[in-house]
Amino acid sequence: MEKKGNVLMQKYDLGRLLGQGNFAKVYYGRNLETGRSVAIKVIDKEKVLKAGLIEQTKREISVMALVEHPNVLQLYEVMATKSKIYLVVEHAKGGELFQKLTKGKLKEKLARKYFQQLISAVECCHSRGVYHRDLKPENVLLDDNGNLKVSDFGLSALAESKRQDGLLHTTCGTPAYVAPEVINRKGYDGAKADIWSCGVILFVLLAGYLPFQDSNLMEMYGKIRKAEFKCPNWFPSEVRKLLSRILDPNPHTRISIAKIKENSWFKKRLDSRNAGTKLEEKEKINVDANTLDSISLSESKLELPKPTNLNAFDIISLSSGFDLSGLFVSKDQKEDLQFISVKSASSIMSKLEEVGRNLKLEVMKKEAGFMRLEGSGEGSYGTLSIDAEIFEITPSFHLVELKKSNGDKVEYQKMLTQVIRPALEEIVWAWQGEQPNNS
Repeated sequence: MEKKGNVLMQKYDLGRLLGQGNFAKVYYGRNLETGRSVAIKVIDKEKVLKAGLIEQTKREISVMALVEHPNVLQLYEVMATKSKIYLVVEHAKGGELFQKLTKGKLKEKLARKYFQQLISAVECCHSRGVYHRDLKPENVLLDDNGNLKVSDFGLSALAESKRQDGLLHTTCGTPAYVAPEVINRKGYDGAKADIWSCGVILFVLLAGYLPFQDSNLMEMYGKIRKAEFKCPNWFPSEVRKLLSRILDPNPHTRISIAKIKENSWFKKRLDSRNAGTKLEEKEKINVDANTLDSISLSESKLELPKPTNLNAFDIISLSSGFDLSGLFVSKDQKEDLQFISVKSASSIMSKLEEVGRNLKLEVMKKEAGFMRLEGSGEGSYGTLSIDAEIFEITPSFHLVELKKSNGDKVEYQKMLTQVIRPALEEIVWAWQGEQPNNS
């Protein structure tokens, strides 16, 4: 499936290898329906499991779906098999910003444009409660229009990661770009730490080298703690003043993003083009109903209201090799039936109604993405009642969960295995923990 020329999930043409790391490979891909170029990150689940990086993988997917901005690399789709997780993301043809810097410093106008786009992206992340924590030119990509795209959220943190003191405590990031309070290991404000890293990037864009560097790591950390750096003589005075406010070793007095945006040098030539290009939302994955706006679908495509969105953690837990549901649900819930379908929500609902009628179960409740089927007889443990819930992964990709809400457990399990599961085969793309049916 990972060789050149192969088709992935009957939807993407998988092409040349773009890059690889310890746990994943990134391929060039093309959407067979739209012709759009994409990048497909193929994550090896066994390696991730062995390395204990489940939480990091979950967080990266969640954050990419949570932050929707023209200067943040878009996540289009998440797919999974027993051994692999596939992240379909925006293809940034311009490569890493770092590669552009290997030729030396940038012209002031271009450096300002990139800095404006970086600040805009980071501001959006912070507004969503996301702190990147590893901002550097290697983690900033460029599209074919020369617009900046923040990427690699593997070390990012969410607001709920804060401790009772309201601070983050995990020391992470790249030494030359990390804020002094992160080094001090006494807790830090993720937003303030990101702002410091943005300041280091601005310095590098204009100077062509790092503000803090030393062959001895401890010596370099000492310079960072004291903010010992010297601007080259070609830096405009406005930039020198701005950098002194950003690279302030005291996070409490360090300039905020709001104040950076008011800076006269920052505001020069600031227009809509510096904010990247407009996002095409129709392919944008939407994974957290509590924090993301719904993707609108035309009535001709979906007669029922939009189903509840699925949390990213549940997406990557669908196959047995990555099933961590036991950490979050009870034993009874584990016995529920789950499957993925590529049918529309209305088609799934119609099929469930049909199965219910054949089992003499009446539809007692029906609303957006939810249905309750109930028997007419009173059993030993009450009337059998089955809840069916549909979660949207993408507009054309749904997870369906069936569970007993009342009645005899044995009767329910017998009904599931002997009648319901066989009857649903025609709308099932993959049962939980099993390979997709691509026949």
